[in-house]
Amino acid sequence: MPRVLWLFWISSFVLYQSTTKNLRETCWDKAGHFFDLPDFLSWKATGVTARSLCSLVCKWTYSAEKGWDNSFWKMIGLEDLVADNYSKIGNQVLPPGAPLGNGLTPEAAKDLGLPAGIAVAASLIDAHAGGLGVIGTDVRGHGLACEGQPVTSRLAVICGTSSCHMGISKDPIFVPGVWGPYFSAMVPGFWLNEGGQSVTGKLIDHVVQGHAAFPELQAKATARCQSIYAYLNSHLDLIKKAQPVGFLTVDLHVWPDFHGNRSPLADLTLKGMVSGLKLSQDLDDLAVLYLATVQAIAFGTRLIIEAMEAAGHSISTLFLCGGLSKNPLFVQMHADITGMPVVLSQEVESVLVGAAILGACASGDFTSVQEAMARMSKVGEVVFPRLEDKRYYDKKYQVFLKLVEHQKEYAAIMNAD
Repeated sequence: MPRVLWLFWISSFVLYQSTTKNLRETCWDKAGHFFDLPDFLSWKATGVTARSLCSLVCKWTYSAEKGWDNSFWKMIGLEDLVADNYSKIGNQVLPPGAPLGNGLTPEAAKDLGLPAGIAVAASLIDAHAGGLGVIGTDVRGHGLACEGQPVTSRLAVICGTSSCHMGISKDPIFVPGVWGPYFSAMVPGFWLNEGGQSVTGKLIDHVVQGHAAFPELQAKATARCQSIYAYLNSHLDLIKKAQPVGFLTVDLHVWPDFHGNRSPLADLTLKGMVSGLKLSQDLDDLAVLYLATVQAIAFGTRLIIEAMEAAGHSISTLFLCGGLSKNPLFVQMHADITGMPVVLSQEVESVLVGAAILGACASGDFTSVQEAMARMSKVGEVVFPRLEDKRYYDKKYQVFLKLVEHQKEYAAIMNAD
């Protein structure tokens, strides 16, 4: 029986290098299929090798309009994959939400404890499922500008360990430093642009856990039966006194690219920066550094939005989901710093909502993904920006941009002959 390998596209060339040169006879030649993870899971559930348009367009250079490009695979030395009409990487491509085969196989049904034959849909990448789960939310009655605007005025931000910024358009828009446009890769009939930040939740953890006051924070949060971030948020409220909490960072500024910049600068050489450190290493100092880091991530979102709007997008409302959207400080800073309202879903696990939307389409409960989005996605909370703080955040944003400008100047000095 042919072997099956699942992989993320970013690793496929490395896989090729190692297997075709060192393990051709024992691994590469015997592989029956190469799957991205969503398609691998669909195959395990149904026995169908059809690929999702989302996986192939976003990760495998497939064109929704033209299909595979033979010349590309030959150019990068993967011409093996062209054989048999691309049978190893997909020659049946379905839009997300399309039903797969006869649904759940008896074997998969037994493993999952479910009835055989349940509809299984062509999949989405996890972040794209989150985007699908929020971007079509029915917002009527919440006083949002996007209520009277097309769905293209919305930006879905899926924020966890890293963050993805999903914007859609009726026509293709090319945004420097932002992935895409990909046709029908998330919402059928729309082009998708995908911005991103390489580390967000991971960056916050890194900054907080690396601080000298972290053991004290852990002990105090545990004593109150709180998460460390709930404790930090309450501690910031204590030390802010009469001023807005965001003003605590007037002298402390962070550039958040501790793992390079994905969007919109697309520069993996960039490093993190902190300006305004003092000798103090107490809990107050940790709380303010945490706040400055959260703000820096929000400023990064603002930079992505500006790049998208300069290229032709028109965005008025943010729809946040993922682990970081459960942090009220993170949400409020995104509203204040972008100047846009933030919509949070009634169902906090929006990736699951997106997956459920696909399943409901595959089962025939809805006739289109758009109909399912509007019916299944509900507003939980709307967080509006504090417009009275706009001037402060505009000034901090100027400093934010100066940080990366200076970093590039430092690199140029050090790299000069």
